[in-house]
Amino acid sequence: MSFPKKLITSHPIPIRRSLTSLYKTQIQNLSILPIHHSNQTNPINSFKDLEGLRPSSINSRPFDQCGSINIVLESNKMITNYVRAGDLDAARQVFDEMLLRTTVTWNSMLAGYSKKSGNSEAARELFYQIPEPDVVSFNTMLACYFRNSDIETARGFFDGMPVKDIASWNTMLSGLSQCGKMSEASQVFLVMPQKNSVSWSAMISGHVEVGDLESAERLFRLAPVKSVVAWTAMITGYMRFKKIELAEMLFEQMPVRNLITWNSMIAGYVENCRAVDGLKFFKRMINDGIRPNPSSYSSVLLGCSNLSALQLGKQVHQFVYKTPLFLNTTVGTALLSMYCKCGELQDARKLFDVMHWKDAATWNAMISGYAQHGSGKKAILLFDEMRMEEAKPDWITFVAVLTACNHAGLVESGIRHFDSMRRDYQIEPMPDHYTCMVDLLGRAGLLEKAVELINNMPFKPHSAIFGTLLGACRMHKNLELAEFAAQNLLHLDPNSAAGYVQLANIYAAMNKWDHVANVRRLMKANKVVKTPGYSWIEVKNVINEFRSGDRVHPELSLIHKKLGELEKQMKLAGYSPDLDYALHDVGEEQKEQILLRHSEKLAVAYGLICTPAGTTIRVFKNLRVCGDCHTAIKYISLIEEREIILRDTTRFHHFRNGSCSCGDYW
Repeated sequence: MSFPKKLITSHPIPIRRSLTSLYKTQIQNLSILPIHHSNQTNPINSFKDLEGLRPSSINSRPFDQCGSINIVLESNKMITNYVRAGDLDAARQVFDEMLLRTTVTWNSMLAGYSKKSGNSEAARELFYQIPEPDVVSFNTMLACYFRNSDIETARGFFDGMPVKDIASWNTMLSGLSQCGKMSEASQVFLVMPQKNSVSWSAMISGHVEVGDLESAERLFRLAPVKSVVAWTAMITGYMRFKKIELAEMLFEQMPVRNLITWNSMIAGYVENCRAVDGLKFFKRMINDGIRPNPSSYSSVLLGCSNLSALQLGKQVHQFVYKTPLFLNTTVGTALLSMYCKCGELQDARKLFDVMHWKDAATWNAMISGYAQHGSGKKAILLFDEMRMEEAKPDWITFVAVLTACNHAGLVESGIRHFDSMRRDYQIEPMPDHYTCMVDLLGRAGLLEKAVELINNMPFKPHSAIFGTLLGACRMHKNLELAEFAAQNLLHLDPNSAAGYVQLANIYAAMNKWDHVANVRRLMKANKVVKTPGYSWIEVKNVINEFRSGDRVHPELSLIHKKLGELEKQMKLAGYSPDLDYALHDVGEEQKEQILLRHSEKLAVAYGLICTPAGTTIRVFKNLRVCGDCHTAIKYISLIEEREIILRDTTRFHHFRNGSCSCGDYW
């Protein structure tokens, strides 16, 4: 894969517009949701409207009328374009230097302050300086209050507005809906003097966002005119509630679709573990002539990551490379994340290095990539580089850093970074950070310290905390703490299959088969089903899936033959099966055969059969790798002189020449 040496960013090119179209643009950019307005009379829609306007500075000199108009128009365009480009300081400089301002000028500057949260005070100050505010001014200020989550002020402001048009009502409706205040939004909706498609869309979208699919469906049926926003909101809702068939049916019935509709379908498939369908839908979108945006690529690349479909991800990369979106930070971050999750850490780093603009998500993705691959020291060095570049770490950054320390056994470094969160960055540790720390201490055998940390947490421990502690107890065979962790885990999450399985595995490793039987009976009584373990490997763009003791793969006889040969060679090299991982009360010979048929070994053997000698094998598993498989694959990498990359639920293992990148610390 080749990358450009340097990426560049571009700014929007100013576009010449008439005063009327510029004014309409101001209206369209006001509300929280896209708003379609009635044909109201514009306060300024001709040159004549400018005749009575007064200069905003007492020191202004007389202007020729046409010259004044041209200067105002050009200045308004500059302000609008600077605002669109996100350069508020430049927009304000143009504004301050203007000797004559129209209401459109004030509204343009106000829209700039209102565009992002955090500028409400500056927007308020500017609003009350407008000589003749119009309904657009009021609507812009109302939207600003909602964008800053100042709902109480927005309510009072709306009630005091001297005039309200349909855009005012829709802005109020959209603001309440996006803040989750659907009861209040419904009251506003009922008393609106006039409703349009935007009004109905705001209500439908709001109900979907708060999870009230039933109300959304009812309103969708009642809506006299259904906009593409309403259709798309319903598709999003159906996907969110795993009603995929209904989403598909609605999509096919839509009279008009936009890019957001396609993105909702693709993202919905990926989120519902149907990444293959999402990728097919992406291809259909391209064939229909729809141009993807960063959101499209983020979803499709996440689908490639979930499938570990590296070749397909590379094809998407080549497609992106031919478009201007290759320069987009969001797309670049999605690409490097895909490479990390598919085991290509070097390609991910190459892409990271050539990205001209990196946001916090970009740094987080690369640090997390190093963490998942067990390169803890590289992750910490990159975090230090991030700080030197004055990129601001967030809570996700510290999850990645603590994970890196965890996977590399950097206990002191992990504790130091955890303590620095609140002290140096004013970031309050969240449950995810505590889970990382419990895992870090537990893996290192500091189980008592892990329990002490849990007891001192500022909030009630969640189930993942005790699940992590239980895993550490299994690693160190601490039955007493394991039972404590399992009891708390199952109290918080009675349907946790992982809790039962982990406890049963600890009992099995200690030959307490009667306890294993009790746990299994309890699982059956509570109707808890264990997630079946499986592994998969991509060969020639085809995903081959294996389960332990697989009996359905068409090449099974060849795979078993290869494993038989490998078993003999491994034992000659010093391999001894770890029977603690054969979790059945059977004889040793049967246990060895069970271990030999684990899904990881089946996938590796198939890779050895079907790929050229010397090439890297990439295997993926939906659960943690078995301890015996981990040992066996080290021997296989030595015997076959192959690099074998195995990704499980927690990390990557790179096997080379009889050793693993994790240093057996996993």
